[in-house]
Amino acid sequence: MQTLKNDVLTIQVKEHGAELASIKKGSVEYLWQADPAYWGRHSPVLFPIVGSVWNKIYRVNGKEYELGQHGFARDMDFTLVEATETEVRYRLVSAEETLQKYPWPFVLEIAYRLHDNKVDVIWEVSNPGEDDMYFQIGAHPAFYYPDYDPQTQERGFLSFDREGVLECIRIKEKGCVDAGPRYPMEIPENGLLPLTRETFDVIDTIMLQDSQIGKVALHRADGSPWLSLVFDAPVVGIWSPPGKNAPFICLEPWYGRCDSAGYEGEYKDKDWMNRLAPGEKFSTSYTIEIA
Repeated sequence: MQTLKNDVLTIQVKEHGAELASIKKGSVEYLWQADPAYWGRHSPVLFPIVGSVWNKIYRVNGKEYELGQHGFARDMDFTLVEATETEVRYRLVSAEETLQKYPWPFVLEIAYRLHDNKVDVIWEVSNPGEDDMYFQIGAHPAFYYPDYDPQTQERGFLSFDREGVLECIRIKEKGCVDAGPRYPMEIPENGLLPLTRETFDVIDTIMLQDSQIGKVALHRADGSPWLSLVFDAPVVGIWSPPGKNAPFICLEPWYGRCDSAGYEGEYKDKDWMNRLAPGEKFSTSYTIEIA
């Protein structure tokens, strides 16, 4: 476990999955502490897929491969390659184990940089191979509701950098979406979308695609800000375990998403796929800001 700190925040990161494991401001913990009774992770990085492929099978040049939800990077040990008081960087390199599940060589680097009241999460994916490489990558950080009381309905609010109506798509079956229908989600005039203990019992995941938003913020029950995420990802998922009255919510920028239900085409033709030519590198980041 690596610890980074400045005058405002202290964060911890694990080598396993290069996973952010703690964000503290003073004595207050903001990141979910992985109680398996609800969900046994903190903030896994999703690679080389986001979500599920149909029937856990995908195809490359007609050959079938099996891959579980969210890929394998979150369950592998990364190598620490750099550590300072305010930045830490990890690396995962393809090996025989990964090539059996995902037929492209890759180098994945994940870094965390601390400054003021912000944490930058940095991803770099490189293609050291001789063929075009296809991949998805996404975030899955879970944050405590600031005023959680299991006996009440209210869980606070969300706000976005967009007014009016957002369009959602929904999970249909086997963790895959019905990509056709769009479900309107109207933002109240005050900009605060209420969250309750039952918000995710019906819809499972709020899924926004087509770069509809570039910021999402979690607010306390009185409307005051708690934390926010800023990103340029084209797809965003918002989730809390349905039916569990869980104490946390996940705010998830994605460069990719699950299959459409019934999809049996080539992996490279999936919705929201990223391509790297040989020798190319994909670089991006998102920022967690604590109020």
